[in-house]
Amino acid sequence: MNIQSAGYKLTEFFLLFIAMPVSLVLNYPIYLKISFISIGFFYILWMLLKVEKQRFKINESLDWKQFWRRTLVLLSAIILIMIAYVYFTDASKLFIVVRTKPLVWLIILFAYSLFSVYPQELIYRTFFFLRYDSLFKNKKLLVFINAIVFCLAHLLFNNTLVLILTFLGGILFAMTFVKTRSTLLVSIEHAIYGCWLFTVGMGEMLGFPT
Repeated sequence: MNIQSAGYKLTEFFLLFIAMPVSLVLNYPIYLKISFISIGFFYILWMLLKVEKQRFKINESLDWKQFWRRTLVLLSAIILIMIAYVYFTDASKLFIVVRTKPLVWLIILFAYSLFSVYPQELIYRTFFFLRYDSLFKNKKLLVFINAIVFCLAHLLFNNTLVLILTFLGGILFAMTFVKTRSTLLVSIEHAIYGCWLFTVGMGEMLGFPT
């Protein structure tokens, strides 16, 4: 089958972005889950580098001022909302890791940004839009579907709030990528918001140690 055909891409989409994340919720050995995730990730890297001929480099024409202006405005609103949420639901968790384990906090911020955020953005933004953009004439629908599958990737946390946040985050990150076509910018944006959730005291629901 032609790997650039619509049929191949739709099958690929189903296996990588629906079947795999849903399967992770099922009860089977962890080593098999890790194996499936690893195979999927290396397949995506192979497709990006060998098939799609992508080269990871920084776009020199990026509008950094606009990006930071927009990100900081959104972050300001998120900071206020999340502080209020943690305070009124369980005030004892407010900035708990920063207050009690500052070194762990710094290590996790670095590890999360490098080993979780960047791979996620390679998969859910760079690969997703490169492979499936041509299948959708309606780009708003493509953004919506991207947010849905990004939300599905977090099913294993078994938390409704996580699904809501990742759906909203998926829309935001997808819009950023569609506008900039930059894995770097969307990774920075993702890392900032994710690190803030951990910092403010909401990291436990996302699997962070507290």
